Amino acid sequence: MDALSTLGTLMGLAFVSGVRLYSTVLAVGLGIRWGFFTLPQSLSSLDVLAQTPILILAGVIYTVEFVADKVPWVDTMWDGLHTFIRPLGAGVLAATAMGDVSPAVKLGAALLCGGIALSSHSTKAGTRIVANHSPEPFSNIGLSLAEDGLVLGGVWLAVQYPLLALAAVILLVGFALWLIPKVIRLVRREIAGIRGLAAGQWNRLAGRPVVRP
Repeated sequence: MDALSTLGTLMGLAFVSGVRLYSTVLAVGLGIRWGFFTLPQSLSSLDVLAQTPILILAGVIYTVEFVADKVPWVDTMWDGLHTFIRPLGAGVLAATAMGDVSPAVKLGAALLCGGIALSSHSTKAGTRIVANHSPEPFSNIGLSLAEDGLVLGGVWLAVQYPLLALAAVILLVGFALWLIPKVIRLVRREIAGIRGLAAGQWNRLAGRPVVRP
């Protein structure tokens, strides 16, 4: 049971790290620092997140992210920049949390949590691309605030009820794997449409006949 609880906490933190890495670090660190929760002995290595330099760094970058994530298309550029950072950060968190165990166990935890973070990040990024096609900015702001709430709730669930977090992550990753291919096809159609529009404009400027499908 202890092993399952540890796994549930790690997977829960990995999932929300894929959505918001810096706020996950900040929430866990402040939760430990202010005594909102106590991590089990198996995850005591995460106490490092409560150190002042880590809290300041996570807080500063999260403030930038909080603003950038609410501006249409800026959020997509920010997500693109973090395609590797969020999964890598989740893997580092998992390896750190495992403490003094064999390198094979640390690597396995890092790979598992990195993959989970990649699935949640891809779902978030794809959802934002769809939302950015809306002419109003309120959908982006609403989604961003919902994601902020998801991270806080996810951190609390992962620490307090790790078995529930484990079940929730399994369901959410399954949903992400179903959704991601659909988003990829949508993005490909959008790119093809943009290329076609650009080619048509270029042909007009060059005085060439525009071929319509």
